[in-house]
Amino acid sequence: MIQHIHAINPATPGKSPMRRIGRFTVTDKLGSGSNGNVLLGHDPIIDRAVAIKILNNPVGATDKKQREQQFINEARAAGRLSHPNIVTIYDASTEGGTTFIAMEFLQGKDLRELMASGKRFDVLEVASIAYKIAGALAFAHNQGVIHRDIKPANIFIVENNQPKVVDFGIARVPNRVLDDNGQPQTLFKGTIMGTPNYMSPEQALSQPVTALTDVYSLGAVMYEMLTGQKPFSASDFDKLLYNITHKSPKSPDLLNPDVPEKLAHIVMKAMQKKTHRRYKSAAEMALALNKFLSSEKRARRQSSSGKENNSASTSGLFAGKSNLFWLGWGSFIIAAILAILAFKSR
Repeated sequence: MIQHIHAINPATPGKSPMRRIGRFTVTDKLGSGSNGNVLLGHDPIIDRAVAIKILNNPVGATDKKQREQQFINEARAAGRLSHPNIVTIYDASTEGGTTFIAMEFLQGKDLRELMASGKRFDVLEVASIAYKIAGALAFAHNQGVIHRDIKPANIFIVENNQPKVVDFGIARVPNRVLDDNGQPQTLFKGTIMGTPNYMSPEQALSQPVTALTDVYSLGAVMYEMLTGQKPFSASDFDKLLYNITHKSPKSPDLLNPDVPEKLAHIVMKAMQKKTHRRYKSAAEMALALNKFLSSEKRARRQSSSGKENNSASTSGLFAGKSNLFWLGWGSFIIAAILAILAFKSR
C-alpha cells in the first residue's frame, strides 16, 4: 500500500514535469507502492497543497472497472468522515483514464518510520495516541466505514503528537484463493496488502469482518509501540497467519516492565481471538484508554506532590536543627560573657 511521504515544502516544485489531474496541478512525486503513486499537487480553487493518490491497475486486469469503482466508492465513503484524527479527503474521480483521490497533505512521519528510526514511546504517549485513534475509529464505524488495515504505516503523526488515520476505508479485506492444486494461497506477498502482522484472526481466515477487526489491529499496533516488537512474526506467510489465528502473544508487561498491568490488559483484551471477548466497540476501547490515562496522570501527580512534600519536610527538619544549633551556641556565648563580667566585678 502506498505510504504518505512528508517533510516536503509544497511551494518547491520537484523534478517531475508539471501536469494536471482533474483540477489539481501536480508539482512533485511523494511516494509509490504496489497500488499506485502518491503525488504532491496544488488545488487552485482553495489554494492549498494536496496529496493525490493514483490507482495503479495491472496491465490487462479484467476487473479494472470494478477496481476503479470500488476505489472511488470507498474513497467517497471515507470522504464523509470529518474528524480531527482522520485524514481529510477532498475529491475522488476518474478522468482521462486516471483514477485518483485528492486528500489532505500531511507533514510529519508515520508510526512505522518513527519506530524504525528508533523512536520509543512513553506509556502515556502510547495510551494518548491509541485513545485518539480509537475515537476516530468509533466515529467512522458509526458512519458505517471500517478501515480494515490499521497498522503503523497508516497512522501518521503530525505536530504535537497528533495521530491521523490515513487510507481510511480504502484498504480491502484480504482474500484467499485456490492455487492450481486446489490449495488456499495468500495474496499478501508482493501485493497491495503487504505484511499482515496486524490483521485480525478473522481476516487471516478470510472470514467476514466487522468493526471489531479495527479494534484488534489497534491493539496489535499498541503492542509494538509498547514492546518494540510485533505480536506475531514469522519468515513464512502461512506460518504467520497460523500464529495470528492460533497463538497468543506474551503480555506487553512481561516484555517491558515499564508497561502498567492495566494498559497491558487493554492491549490483550483488544487482541482476543474471538470477537465477543474483545471490547464491544472502538468506543468502549477508547473509554478504557481514557480511564487509564486519567488514573495514570492522577497517580503521577500524587507521586510528584508527595516528593515535593517530602522535600519540604526534609528542608524544614534541617532548618529546625540549624535553629537549635545556633540557639545552643547563643546561650553558651551569653553565659560565658556573664561569667567574665562577674569575675571582673570581684
